[in-house]
Amino acid sequence: MINLSKYIFMFIFSLLIAGNPQLIVAQSDSGFNAPDSLNIKRLRNVILTESAIYIGGLFYLNNIWYKNHRPVPFHFYNDIKGWNQVDKTGHMYSAYYQSFYGVKALQWAGVSREKSIWFGGSLGLLMQTPIEIFDGLYEGYGFSTTDMLANTAGSALVIGQELMWDEQRITMKFSYHPTRYPGYRPSLFGETQAENFFTDYNGHSYWLSVNFSKFLPEKNIPRWLNIAVGYGGDGMLSEFENPHYYNQDTSQPVFERSRQFYISLDADLSRICTKSIFLKIVLQALNMIKFPAPAFEYNTTEGIRFHPLYF
Repeated sequence: MINLSKYIFMFIFSLLIAGNPQLIVAQSDSGFNAPDSLNIKRLRNVILTESAIYIGGLFYLNNIWYKNHRPVPFHFYNDIKGWNQVDKTGHMYSAYYQSFYGVKALQWAGVSREKSIWFGGSLGLLMQTPIEIFDGLYEGYGFSTTDMLANTAGSALVIGQELMWDEQRITMKFSYHPTRYPGYRPSLFGETQAENFFTDYNGHSYWLSVNFSKFLPEKNIPRWLNIAVGYGGDGMLSEFENPHYYNQDTSQPVFERSRQFYISLDADLSRICTKSIFLKIVLQALNMIKFPAPAFEYNTTEGIRFHPLYF
């Protein structure tokens, strides 16, 4: 199933936090400059901001998104094979950034290192869990244990790196390109580019972007240069298998579902030095997106392909 609310909720939350000027100003080359002691005013602002977003999200889910769905007894939904697991990487991505900014917000407020990591790093899981519970209580959805595992993985990626290195040397990135598939199933993928952006998993790619300079400090490598490995899917007209009536209609092309694996260069925009607060905000927000660059792709149906510039 496609749950548009999850992605809208993630983007709104992440952009609100990423665009907080106070957090951006607090960031230095080595991370966020934590105060020497707890700053009650900052902590109060963090709690109030995150609580408002959390409560607003729950209100939206309960009163708007699920408004036209019939409540049912709590039930599970096994979607491990759905969308070739592209949606699972999306869950991991969502939880990763919610947890990342959760850690940085608590550090900015002067909360101790371990408390910042464990409490802030759990924010992604905390934010995503109510969505899964709501899914389990309404007809047409269901509680997904694999979604929860993906959410946990996103938060764990943040927590593990903060505990090990006090920074994120491996970041998650997202890229999107329009595909032809919404034209064949507009009822599922939407009729506008905005709807396609959220619902067409064929156009989604998720990346793990590794910073060269942090792992090879003795080499003269630009501090912003990364290498990224990505994952995506193609040919998917429904969650588990493409509708048979498309195969029987000779006027419609037959699409073979496939998995895509990528390797590409990337840029860590947060490591670009600038004194401009506005530019820091823009770079921090854009750093959630994979930088366009040449890429090699291995496709399970077509083999190896080269993209001179992959978006």
